[in-house]
Amino acid sequence: MEEEILSIVAEESGERIDALLARMIPDLSRSAAQRLIEQGAVLLEGRPVQKNTRCQAGESITIVLPETEEVDLLPQDLPLDIVYEDADLIVVNKARGMVVHPAPGHPDGTLVNALLWHCGDSLSGIGGEKRPGIVHRIDRDTSGLLIVAKNDFAHQALSAQLADRSLSRVYEAVVRGRLREESGTIDRPIGRHPTDRKRMAVTEKNGRPAVTHWEVLERYNGYTRVRCRLETGRTHQIRVHMASIGHPLLGDGVYGAPSPEKGLEGQCLHARELKFIHPRTGEHLQFKTELPGWFSEVLTRLGPPIG
Repeated sequence: MEEEILSIVAEESGERIDALLARMIPDLSRSAAQRLIEQGAVLLEGRPVQKNTRCQAGESITIVLPETEEVDLLPQDLPLDIVYEDADLIVVNKARGMVVHPAPGHPDGTLVNALLWHCGDSLSGIGGEKRPGIVHRIDRDTSGLLIVAKNDFAHQALSAQLADRSLSRVYEAVVRGRLREESGTIDRPIGRHPTDRKRMAVTEKNGRPAVTHWEVLERYNGYTRVRCRLETGRTHQIRVHMASIGHPLLGDGVYGAPSPEKGLEGQCLHARELKFIHPRTGEHLQFKTELPGWFSEVLTRLGPPIG
């Protein structure tokens, strides 16, 4: 993969260039922007800059992003709950606490490492590499159904279904507070948080369309169990959307309470249903899991449902 060159224009005067880069380039932290500046990979009007250089409105900034270093993917014999498998795809019921893909801080022990071991020679390659194709991801502390492609044909077809919203995903969650309505739709754009690059936020600026449909399943004292159907698939979508209406997910320390609730660290969220069209046969497939033990234990701690 060759290095990538980006060009952006400063919109306002007086902003530090490292802060501007972190704000305008998705997935680029401020510290990463400073490293690029120190490496001479950032030019302002064709001139090298310092990290405390301040931009003027209309000035042109050129950024040379280095070649991405691929993480070595190693097969690992890890437990997997396989719901369905054929020559083209595999549906997994991911355990809570398992990271989907290797990344800094999680180099192994991931779902991808486990799939490489499990699939072996049945993988024919994604993008020229012998690896499973992750069609959609769920967070480490979220459990539930995930579809993975075994070849380029399946990966492209399933990704197209995700894009045109014909791939249906339904989640169950417990949120804080009592939702007054029985159901509703949250249609609010989601993008990178303006000051905290590790978080997402409802934002008109640089936000992408995001739609979540929710309905109440049960009410408890101070909490509500809900079903959420995703129309789009933005990062942390359910967590961000429910928090935006004043009902963050139980246990969500990023978008909700800063400390554990009901003995749960991490959001109370389970990907329960999955519907899609098989890319090769055209068959409509539908899968639904039982609630995992950890989720049922949380419901027990909430006490009996109330009217």
